[in-house]
Amino acid sequence: MLLAIDCGNTNTVFSIWDGTQFLSTWRIATDHTRTADEYFVWLSSLMAMTGTKAQITEAIISSTVPRVVFNLRVLCDRYFGCRPLVVGKPECRLPVAPRVDQGTTVGPDRLVNAAGAHDRHGGDLIVVDFGTATTFDVVDTDGAYVGGVIAPGVNLSLEALHMAAAALPHIDVAKPAKAIGTNTVACMQSGVYWGYIGLVEGIVRQVRRERERPTKVIATGGLASLFAQGTDLFHKIEDDLTMHGLVLIHEFNKETA
Repeated sequence: MLLAIDCGNTNTVFSIWDGTQFLSTWRIATDHTRTADEYFVWLSSLMAMTGTKAQITEAIISSTVPRVVFNLRVLCDRYFGCRPLVVGKPECRLPVAPRVDQGTTVGPDRLVNAAGAHDRHGGDLIVVDFGTATTFDVVDTDGAYVGGVIAPGVNLSLEALHMAAAALPHIDVAKPAKAIGTNTVACMQSGVYWGYIGLVEGIVRQVRRERERPTKVIATGGLASLFAQGTDLFHKIEDDLTMHGLVLIHEFNKETA
């Protein structure tokens, strides 16, 4: 079975794929000091508690945090006896190579999202990922990643607002009942929620103008469903897009080995 690992700046997600479906998916806070032994104790405990019976024989990793990759490699080698594929490394081939400026390093998560989205929705896409950063990935007709946009993430913006203005509290991200707030929290929620709706719609509008062709918009990430309530922009919400992309890339490398 395949262990797919998606390491982001905030959380790391582990999923077990049996060839037809994901048996289980778990997440843990990303921490570059966590050892391979700690990962294994955590992972094996969850597998036992949930009754997940899996003999892991293969693994693939996508990580936006380079310092965690070493311990994840050790985890796969020491406890599962396999050498993981790492997206972005030369030995990990992509179905279609990205077309960007020479020397540019594209985030592995963006390459994986492009592969997963193209498989499910075809080409000419904009993938909006609501993560630590809010990213917009443009996918060409043949599935190639051809560029995009990086904006501050929602929670990152809230934290910056709180840090810079001592009188403003921490708040949860929520869709406000109305745009005009009548108290501090409501005002902040409105600014963040409708501000990000405006940001997403504005960037998508500009990308479509530059692409000059019909373009579908696919949303993913933890806050995608929340922001979909405020706009009809998204053609589809994909909760497991990154994991789907990891499985595809792994299968592609097996077929072309």
